[in-house]
Amino acid sequence: MADVKRLTLDQARRMAIIATGLGRARPTEPVDADGFRETLDTMGVVQLDSVNVLARAHYLPFFSRLGAYPRDLLDQWLWTSQELFEYWGHERSLMPIGHRPLLVHRMRETPRGWIESVNYDNPEYVQQVCQEVAEEGPLRVSDLSEPGKSGGSWWGHNMGKRALEWLFWKGTVTVADRPNFIRWFDVPERVHPAWALDEPPVEGPEALRRLLRLAVARCGVGTAADLADYYRMGIWPARKALSHLVESGEIREVEVEGWSEPAYLDPDAALPRHVGGRALLSPFDPLVWHRPRLERLFDFRYRIEIYIPRPKRIHGYYVLPFLLGDKMVARVDLKLDRRAKRLLVLGSYAEPDIATERVCRELAAELVDMVGWLGAREVSVSPNGDLAAPLAKSL
Repeated sequence: MADVKRLTLDQARRMAIIATGLGRARPTEPVDADGFRETLDTMGVVQLDSVNVLARAHYLPFFSRLGAYPRDLLDQWLWTSQELFEYWGHERSLMPIGHRPLLVHRMRETPRGWIESVNYDNPEYVQQVCQEVAEEGPLRVSDLSEPGKSGGSWWGHNMGKRALEWLFWKGTVTVADRPNFIRWFDVPERVHPAWALDEPPVEGPEALRRLLRLAVARCGVGTAADLADYYRMGIWPARKALSHLVESGEIREVEVEGWSEPAYLDPDAALPRHVGGRALLSPFDPLVWHRPRLERLFDFRYRIEIYIPRPKRIHGYYVLPFLLGDKMVARVDLKLDRRAKRLLVLGSYAEPDIATERVCRELAAELVDMVGWLGAREVSVSPNGDLAAPLAKSL
C-alpha cells in the first residue's frame, strides 16, 4: 500500500470485508480440511455459542465463506485434527493451536465472577475434579462426583460445572470433544499435540502486541476499541501496545472518513476497488460481533434480540444481516423447523435505498443454498417485513 494517511469509508469497508474472507465468490469445488483451515486462519477465531434456533454459531461463519459444506466433515476436523483449541479468545472460541502460547498469560490470570468464586469457596473440590479428569477423562460435568460437605453447608449441583470452568480457564483441563455441543473435558496432554504444549508461553506485553497484530490483519482496519475487542483485551493496554506497533512500523495509523478515533492497518494491506460475494451473517460472525464497528463501517445498527421480550423486538429473535457486495442490504429472522424440514423466514426487512429486485434474487439464492446445507426441503416466508412479498416471489 502506498503511504496512505486517510481512507474513505468505502475503502475501509472493502478492506474489512476482504480481511475477514467475505469479499470473494465461494469455492465451486467440494470443501475439505484445507478449506476449513484456510477459513479459520483468515478469521483467526470462531466464537462458540449454544443458541441453535438455526444452526450452532460456529457452523455459520464457515457457511458464509464456503457455502454448503458437509457439517460432519467440519466436526471431524474441529475435534480430531489437533489443529485447534478451545479457550477464551473472543468469548469462548476455537482458535488455531499455534496461537495457544499467546493465551497462556490469560490462563495465569484469575477469572472473574461466578467462575472465580468456586476456588475460594471449595478449593478441595476443585482439586478433586482435577484429579478425576486426570484419572478418568474425558469426562462431562454429569460424570463428576458430587462435592462433599464444606463449611457447614451442601453445595448445589452446579459446583462441578463451576470447578471445570475454573480449571478450563487456568488451562489445567481443556475441551476434548463436543458431540451435540456437550463438552467432554480432558487434560491438555491427551488432547493437544506435544509440540504445542512444549512451546514457551509468550509473556503478557508481547502476547498483547502479537494478538493485536493478528487482530489488525483480520479486521483489515479498525480503531483501538475494535482491535482490542477481537481477542477481548483491555482498551488501555491495547492503546499502549498499538502505539509501540506504530513506532516499530509493524502497523500504520490512519484516519477514516467519518471516524472520530484513529484507525490502524497493516502497511502491506491492499486497497480493493470492489468486492464481490454475498453472505448471511451470524450474530457471532467476526464482521458483526463488535456492533459499534459494524455501524461505523456500514451505517447498519444491529442488535441481537434473543434476550428482549417478544413485544419489544423490532426485527425478530435470531436475525441475520445480509451482505451483498460491500453493503448490508437486508436482515432476516430465520429459524429451522427440524421436524418439518423447513427453513422459516419469520421476518425479512430491507435496508434503505436498495435495488429490491436484485437483493431479493440474491437473498433467495442464499436461502436455497442454506436449505440444502441444513438438510431441509423448502423455504417458508412469513409476511412480516417490507421485503417479505418480493422475496417470496423470488423463491
